[in-house]
Amino acid sequence: MLNIRRAYIAATLFAIIIGLSFLFVKVALQYASPLDALAHRFTIAFLAIVVVLSFKKKSMKLSSKDVSSISLLATFYPVLFFGFQVFGLVYTSSSGAGIIQATVPIFTLVLSSAILKEKSSAIQKVAISVSVIGVIYMMSMNGIDGNGMMFIGLLFILLSTISQSFYQVVARSKTKDYSLITIIYILTFIGFLIFNGLSLTSHIINGSIREYLAPFGELTYVLAIIYLGILSTLVTSYLSTYSLSILPAFQISVFGNLTTVITILAGVIILDEPSIISMLLELFLS
Repeated sequence: MLNIRRAYIAATLFAIIIGLSFLFVKVALQYASPLDALAHRFTIAFLAIVVVLSFKKKSMKLSSKDVSSISLLATFYPVLFFGFQVFGLVYTSSSGAGIIQATVPIFTLVLSSAILKEKSSAIQKVAISVSVIGVIYMMSMNGIDGNGMMFIGLLFILLSTISQSFYQVVARSKTKDYSLITIIYILTFIGFLIFNGLSLTSHIINGSIREYLAPFGELTYVLAIIYLGILSTLVTSYLSTYSLSILPAFQISVFGNLTTVITILAGVIILDEPSIISMLLELFLS
């Protein structure tokens, strides 16, 4: 009972941190390219987990089998999840992204049922159908309005959401074979290698290697990237993996609704983005 309570607390904290992360990504993208922001984010996260591991008495022993086994998980999270997310936020608002984020339970429920054989009720399936129709309608309306780049941004966020759903399903099975710290370390290390490799290669090709560190001259960027690297990458990886080790994947995914609320409020209040509710009312009344 205590473990279940802790799992729910972990899932709640995860939802809050991720909900605010869209805001910090938008801030970071004002000073750096998507690839640079991802590279810096995972550099901070990797340095942080190295520091954490340095205080552990027991050293971590990893075999090539361990790395290859968790690599599939890393493909969905962090590589595809954060990759699609940051490029999506270039073209759409954080509040709009939050709406798409609400579809995480949809895909997780379907995937957990198909892969993990976790059962869902008829009410949950009806809710899934309604949510899917709503998301498709919203995306089509953005496309019809002629804002093609907004539609592309929402599509990227949707792909990011699907990647997160795959992660939640695959991670649940991995937590039975590996410790939380082992999974998080490998996920962070792979993200560090891939995003820094892509970013530095791009700068070398363009002859702009000095621009790699240029954003760190802005305090706002530094604060944003610290939040994204430590809280929104490292801490959330631990919180989500811990909760998935105890609760079914589709139950954890429901906390995405809290993420959506926080993301929309942060976008409207802090970034002064138009309210999704007011946009929909205007659409229906026009």
